[in-house]
Amino acid sequence: MHKRQFLASAALAATGAAQAQAEKKAAPASQPVLLTVGGAIARSNRGPLDPQLDQMLAKHKVQFAKAFTFDSAALQRLARVSITPTLEYDNKKHKLTGPLLTTVLGEAGADLKAPLRLGLRAVDGYNAIISLADVQAYRMMVATHLDDQPMALGGLGPQWAVYDADNLAAFKDKPVHERFALCPWGVYYIDVATQG
Repeated sequence: MHKRQFLASAALAATGAAQAQAEKKAAPASQPVLLTVGGAIARSNRGPLDPQLDQMLAKHKVQFAKAFTFDSAALQRLARVSITPTLEYDNKKHKLTGPLLTTVLGEAGADLKAPLRLGLRAVDGYNAIISLADVQAYRMMVATHLDDQPMALGGLGPQWAVYDADNLAAFKDKPVHERFALCPWGVYYIDVATQG
């Protein structure tokens, strides 16, 4: 084999291996999808919204051409943090654990240096709009566990976009029931858009 052919073949094989690795990493969820990120993202592991089969997304008027989905295992593989805010529902401190929202967004290929606006959509239709700058400043997380137990659908889960309001100047002096307007429980879809 000529040196030029060998190098071309080696380069082609390396490109193919890198592409296969990228596709493997972005493989669709093998368990039920719990969280979908759409909009201004660079990675995807599912196609466009299907108005017939994506009923809740369609009823909430969500639209996307591509998206990145997470099942429980995919969320658990991400680096995790814990906070212990006082919750508005029982006025008690609880431990919440899960990945930072920026970690989730980064996994989906969002540009974490861009001026982004995020729509955090909950299963009940509630939609909190927040800037990426505020998400970063508040160290907002996607909590998957409450007091070391997985959060259930029908409670505050399976995910809750939340921050430690007790320790944030913007919220700590407000009554507890006024601290979490930007924190939808049961969050299942995140819309990423460039502010403009």
